[in-house]
Amino acid sequence: MIQKHYDVIVVGRSVGALGAAALLARRDFNVLSIGHQALPAVYTAAGHQLWRRGFTFLAATSPAWRRIVIELAQSQTWKRRLVPASPMLQAVSPGRRFEVPADPRRFAQEIARELPGLGRVVEQLYDDLARVNGAADDAFSSDATWPPGTFWERRETGRLAATLPYIHAEPDADLLGEFPRGHFYRRFVHASALFATHLSNLPPPFAIARHHGAWTRGLASLSGGEAELESFLVERVAAHGGTCWLNRRVKSLVLRRGVAAGVVLDGDDQTLGCDFILTDLDGEALAALAGGQGIHKRALREWPRITSTVGRFVVSLVVRREGLPEALGPEALFFSRAGWPSRDRPPALHVQRIDGAGGTSLLVAEMLLPDHGALPLAEARAFVLRAVLEELPFLDRHLLVVDSPHDGLPIWSFTPERQELERAKFGLPAQEPMLRQLEVDPPGYLGLAGEPIRGPIERSLLLGRSVLPGLGQEGELLAAWAAAKLVTKSDRRKAMMRRDMWTRMEFG
Repeated sequence: MIQKHYDVIVVGRSVGALGAAALLARRDFNVLSIGHQALPAVYTAAGHQLWRRGFTFLAATSPAWRRIVIELAQSQTWKRRLVPASPMLQAVSPGRRFEVPADPRRFAQEIARELPGLGRVVEQLYDDLARVNGAADDAFSSDATWPPGTFWERRETGRLAATLPYIHAEPDADLLGEFPRGHFYRRFVHASALFATHLSNLPPPFAIARHHGAWTRGLASLSGGEAELESFLVERVAAHGGTCWLNRRVKSLVLRRGVAAGVVLDGDDQTLGCDFILTDLDGEALAALAGGQGIHKRALREWPRITSTVGRFVVSLVVRREGLPEALGPEALFFSRAGWPSRDRPPALHVQRIDGAGGTSLLVAEMLLPDHGALPLAEARAFVLRAVLEELPFLDRHLLVVDSPHDGLPIWSFTPERQELERAKFGLPAQEPMLRQLEVDPPGYLGLAGEPIRGPIERSLLLGRSVLPGLGQEGELLAAWAAAKLVTKSDRRKAMMRRDMWTRMEFG
């Protein structure tokens, strides 16, 4: 028995899932958004708010996001939420402090100070990045489908892709060929790309240029991070008549004649009907919810294999602000060897600084941790703490709380001696999975894509990390826009309304 029918049910709480939900609600579809298995971005322990995931909204400068904000008529409201990052990005390593400020003259001074003799090479690099990102902005401003599926989509998207520099370059093409082998700036650029992509390894050259460009061209931050972005999109869904149940979980997918027709939630036996299901799950997880039923024969035959051997290990450190150097900016990459258990080069850390009330600050450090690498999961928190303290040597006496939700260890509270607090005391799971970096076999469209937008079951659409993993957050937004477009085109009346709708133009 169908309890209620919706035009669209969106499963997931990622930026892509909620962005698509807000767009479709704005287009007069009856939308239900279900959080499913995703945990909130923040949690509270020992009296402090900690982050489950590092989050820098690199896609805030993307045309894909601008189109969404403009259609939601929220351009000015959104701008007021943003705080320019100053400096945009820093590099911290033993004996080296380097930053990328927004002011070109200050940046030239930084280059002269830290990279003497390479000023011309760095200038050429950023001229090239400006060319790549200008072309990408033009291409992604179009209403094309990324990645394309049908013949006409491939024709339209291929015409735009042909304008992108490096898009057909060999995977091992070197954007930094003018820099000496092993040079620090190579590590800096590559680390920034690795923390921006959803792939386990470096993405294709075009994506490296796109990602490093996102870090270094007008980067802005949200004071509340991912939780604030989620709140913004949930408000938009509700404002246009949609419903959000972010704490509910889908138990099973309901099919009718092999077509996705609804869902059943945990703790409920009645079906919530729908015309379309959009999800940020991968195709395999969606098929599992359907009990392996209704899968297209072509999907069974040709579906790409999505695996993962690398996770994002996150540590939150609450510190007294007086222990932090004033020069430490909101976004930094730390390169340290403190206690690394092998001769191989250790991974970089992405460290975010969020200043809070009461004279405290939150440092969120994330590391790309292989499942079977040199560093065991149980020792990862200690390594991250050593690496941060190596570069911020006076911070140890100002620590208040240190925790990672991923290693199964107790929360460390410093009052002033270290105490171990059981996670169950704060209603937290003993151990939470890491956000995974992905491997795609075979690589999808232009080496950037993974799974197609059209899911393995009829009337299901994918818009998660697995669709355009090479482009990171921007890929999620491009997939969300394409999925919303496919749903809109299915209803001729709403498609015509959108085409003819008077949209108030916003300037500023």
